[in-house]
Amino acid sequence: MIKLVDVRKVYKMGKVDVEALRGIDLEIEEGEYVAVLGPSGSGKSTLMHIIGCLDRPTSGRYYLDGREVSRLSPSQLAEIRNTKVGFVFQSFNLLPHATALENVELPMIYRRMRAKERKKRAKMLLDMLGLGERASHRPSELSGGEQQRVAIARALANDPQILLADEPTGNLDSKSGEEVVKMFDDLWRQGRTIVVVTHDPAVAERAERVVRLLDGRIVQ
Repeated sequence: MIKLVDVRKVYKMGKVDVEALRGIDLEIEEGEYVAVLGPSGSGKSTLMHIIGCLDRPTSGRYYLDGREVSRLSPSQLAEIRNTKVGFVFQSFNLLPHATALENVELPMIYRRMRAKERKKRAKMLLDMLGLGERASHRPSELSGGEQQRVAIARALANDPQILLADEPTGNLDSKSGEEVVKMFDDLWRQGRTIVVVTHDPAVAERAERVVRLLDGRIVQ
């Protein structure tokens, strides 16, 4: 499903070129659960952004479902992000003045789903994640673990094939973090392809396979 060939990413910081990724070769099969493990600055988030079509590689090729996507237009990449990939971020990225239900509806609005259908699906996803009674609450009225579950529900809104999570337990206490990781276990068993970026070995060991990243290179 995911194939990267000699992918490199260089950021220009003034007159200095910073190599975030240095020749990544990686394949992820459909239905795999993969953790990308590495310290801060190893290139984990850059790799996730490229896999999720949030960014383009400086060089190399990226194939998604056999289609090279590394050179697609911004609108084509946006379509892929909205239909094939769901994102879960460390900082939740919820709209502060919207309810949990409205936050989950957002991706479906971009897909132009009818209001009745998207509200029904958003409610179903919140119920599935144990938040049915919190649907009308805003993020400030929810705990960190509850906010992350809303973010997971939002990531699942358009039924993506791939779920990408960037340090999903980073802002959570240990109990909430364990609950979130168990959700990823369940979603994987339902047949989704999951890629979790983390610096925490305890989170990484839940995956089928661990890819260790250091200084922009795969070392194991």
